[in-house]
Amino acid sequence: MDPSISWFQPEQEGPAKLLWLRIWQTQQELDRMNINEGDIDIESFTNVINNQNTAVMNGKLDKSNNILPRRRRCDNRASTRFISRNPQKVVGEFGGCPWRRENYIYGKGIIGLHQEIEHFYSYMSPTELEHQIRGDVVQRIKRIIISKWPEAQVEIFGSYRTGLYLPTSDIDLVVIGKWSNLPLRTLEQEFLEKEVALENSIKVLDKASVPIVKLTDRRTEIKVDISFNMSNGVKSAELIKNYIAKYPVLPKLVYVLKQFLLERDLNEVFTGGISSYSLILMCISFLQLHPRPDYLKHGNLGVLLIEFFELFGRKFNYMKTGIRIRDGGKYINKEDMQKEMIDGYRPSLLCIEDPLLPSNDIGRSSYGILQVKRAFEYAYSVLTNAVHPFSQYCNCQNNSILGRIVRVTDKVVQYRRSLESSFRHLGSPQISPIPSPKRSSRSLSSSGSVSSFDESGGSSEGSESSSRDISPNINIPQRKNHQKNINRNKNSKKINYNQTNLVKRKKPTTKQ
Repeated sequence: MDPSISWFQPEQEGPAKLLWLRIWQTQQELDRMNINEGDIDIESFTNVINNQNTAVMNGKLDKSNNILPRRRRCDNRASTRFISRNPQKVVGEFGGCPWRRENYIYGKGIIGLHQEIEHFYSYMSPTELEHQIRGDVVQRIKRIIISKWPEAQVEIFGSYRTGLYLPTSDIDLVVIGKWSNLPLRTLEQEFLEKEVALENSIKVLDKASVPIVKLTDRRTEIKVDISFNMSNGVKSAELIKNYIAKYPVLPKLVYVLKQFLLERDLNEVFTGGISSYSLILMCISFLQLHPRPDYLKHGNLGVLLIEFFELFGRKFNYMKTGIRIRDGGKYINKEDMQKEMIDGYRPSLLCIEDPLLPSNDIGRSSYGILQVKRAFEYAYSVLTNAVHPFSQYCNCQNNSILGRIVRVTDKVVQYRRSLESSFRHLGSPQISPIPSPKRSSRSLSSSGSVSSFDESGGSSEGSESSSRDISPNINIPQRKNHQKNINRNKNSKKINYNQTNLVKRKKPTTKQ
């Protein structure tokens, strides 16, 4: 019987009942979020099972009901958590696929998926103005820190330094200096006095393994994380940039995968997902050990994406196998990896050797990796079905194949457009401390799609539970003038992609 509607005896009431019911609800919510797209609210569930907000703690009556913390309010603009309940509210204005280009003839099946990934990467990549806006945020925060500690150094790391950031990604900063005690509260007070952050947005996580100060910029609503004396972050960012230069397909896969996890709230370790750094290292390992290295230069991005989902959603043995990317990359036995770890630490379920510090396990805090695995597995099933020649979704001209697993919400599109309209005065490229990625100059059109100033209209080649189970072209209003008056020019330049069967990947060398 469903515990949420069963009757409890008086002797069954108490903190243990509340604890286990909430654990049960959390697991059910994760299952439905990733597989069945349920949108159950934990607070409403709690009200159903128990109308009283009292519990017994240490023999005393506690009315705060603090046995387990309530689910934090979701402030993720990219979240598609409620899309099955109210698709009009989440993606009603732009259809969820603003990367699709008008008057563009998409191929069928795996070819169309490749083209969509190219266009998704082009659309979600930061524009010059967006890069400058973030640079302005960094400069304002840096001035406050330097004014307080003139000898301190402020460095940028993370996705902003590598260029692999989504429109709603945060900025990671590290302050390097000499203190007997980290000045977390002092920095918090400085930000409060200077009124640089939104009200109640400053949070000091002094008990975390890496103490940080979190805030949301008042002008741009961009989130900023500030840590102290963590020089490895800068080195990791430079390492990733080297792999980007080696594997041109890496950023395109990362963008799709980051969005895939972000909209499912699986992009943070503390929400049951994996970190951005772990995801990138998984992508690097996938490319390093690909059985056809020559295919990575001009291969089909759709094939590579499906192979990634297949590997980490179905094939990879998380129980016995770890990931190493240094020295060309390989799979390692966790028992052998444990010998190199300090203090007898046991490798975690998602075991990724730190390329800069081999005794460190990057994935050690990813307790929700099995939820991520299930999401990858479902995405594999959805995409392989969609690209099949006999599938009703195979015609990418009429149905977005990529949109079956990835959506861009209206809130994200509106946020980008509001930033563009509010900060057009930031025209000086010197404002940004980090050079902008070398991409074509472009802006966001009123329809939400990207308009490139050097676009020729051809392919851009060379330049994130499972799917929500709602076709991007069903019961959702399409963008104005979208796909209805497509100019089917028979003389359009077509690109000959390799439409071979999916390449079988190498299995981990460790005995399964």
